[in-house]
Amino acid sequence: MSADTTEETPLLKRRLTASESKIHNSKLFLAVFSAVLGNFSFGYSMVFSSPVLPELTSPDADPGLRMGTEQAAWFGSIYTLGAAAGGLGAMLLNDMIGRKLSIMMSAVPSTIGYLLMGGAVNTWMLHVGRFLTGVAGGMTAASIPVYISEISHRGVRGALGSCPQITAVFGTLSLYALSLVVPWRWLAIAGELPPVLMVVMLVFMPSSPRRLLSMGQEEKAKKVLLWLRGSRYDTHIELRAIQHSISMQSKVTWSQLGTPVFYKPILISVVMRFLQQMTGITPILVYLQPIFAKSNVSLEPKYDAAIVGVVRLFSVAVAACLMDRAGRKALLYTSSMLMFLASLTLTMFSHTTPCPPGPSPPNHTLSSDYGLASDIGHTLAAGHQGPASVLPLIATMVFIFGYAMGWGPITWLLMSEVLPLVARGVASGLCVAVSWLTAFVLTHAFTHLVDAYGLYVPYLGFTVVCVVCLLFNAVCIPETRSRSLEEIENYFRTGRTFTIRRSTSTIQST
Repeated sequence: MSADTTEETPLLKRRLTASESKIHNSKLFLAVFSAVLGNFSFGYSMVFSSPVLPELTSPDADPGLRMGTEQAAWFGSIYTLGAAAGGLGAMLLNDMIGRKLSIMMSAVPSTIGYLLMGGAVNTWMLHVGRFLTGVAGGMTAASIPVYISEISHRGVRGALGSCPQITAVFGTLSLYALSLVVPWRWLAIAGELPPVLMVVMLVFMPSSPRRLLSMGQEEKAKKVLLWLRGSRYDTHIELRAIQHSISMQSKVTWSQLGTPVFYKPILISVVMRFLQQMTGITPILVYLQPIFAKSNVSLEPKYDAAIVGVVRLFSVAVAACLMDRAGRKALLYTSSMLMFLASLTLTMFSHTTPCPPGPSPPNHTLSSDYGLASDIGHTLAAGHQGPASVLPLIATMVFIFGYAMGWGPITWLLMSEVLPLVARGVASGLCVAVSWLTAFVLTHAFTHLVDAYGLYVPYLGFTVVCVVCLLFNAVCIPETRSRSLEEIENYFRTGRTFTIRRSTSTIQST
């Protein structure tokens, strides 16, 4: 670090601090609230099938809407296929029409989808409606975090950056709560309200300053910053920083993608998104109520789902508090272990089936063994009806808590930290496609596996994946907390861990 840079840094910090002391965040918070209504709708729509499928697969369902195993599998999984299309489409729309209009456009497929499902008279209307709400969910998931990061200043960017995930969990919890009191068609009608309200509010919100500067509209960008920060805010420093960031961007070439500084972080990000989905989080959330029905939990499945929604909201809040205090790898280890223990418990519980009672066989050599097996079977049967019947609920809550502690948020965080800026667009698109397509295959196969083998087989697979997550974290994922982007880039360039770990001590010694 040069002497000039050392002298400029305190001056720049003082100027930024003086400027930020004049910031008023009320309008910024209003803009963020308007945008995250789309994430509320995303969380609501993703788990829509959880309370609806038990109604549509029951013998009392409308004959025109009654679903078998294959139709139920498509109803649960086609949402993720739509999300893949919506996420990839939003990456193009973000650059073509801007983040704000991309978010607003997501209301179109969302509203049409809910209208189709709310007024469905046959199964194809349900499936098309579910796909369209998936398209909307993919668009909002890809656009809203970018919009929030571009309109926020550094003092609140971290806190506001967690709003999309927290709001999505609120949407999920709202669906579970509403399903306790209203029929499933009214759930679809209620789902139309958040996207409509989002569009109405976003009409009065500004585009991001970065978008305006990239189009050469500096005066508009200045007015937007004054609206977001307050009339006394000095926009010069922030406008200059944004302009510098835009000017430094360039397109990556195929030859560059073959170098370690590019392909290593891209591979880590893609594999993390793949493993994130293979833990089973999406099928568990999508089929939560039917899962509890098959697990013979003592409480009604709809109440179990609502309890899990509350735990998920709590776990997201805890994760937000720990994110910058604990290391990434430590949280990922904790997350993997909690998910492993929970999925192993669910595997063992779903595999234990009580032996039918019957007379002891005449063979006295086998009679003691048979009697022991019969006793165990009766004990398990009684346990399933007693306190042990809440074990699947507790294990599922631990699984959700563990996921929200690490593999849920840190996968997204590491993507923003390790991916090179010039390759972030292409790499993010690849990660989105891998994530949602994996979710589609897994969610579609889940129903067939449960129908053929019970919950034991998918839970066993999720347990194995959690072990793989532990190993992958130990071997491949670097610790990026308190590391500069230059240190992280140098780590991937050299492949030597000490270039990150010793960077602080090296700077101090020099």
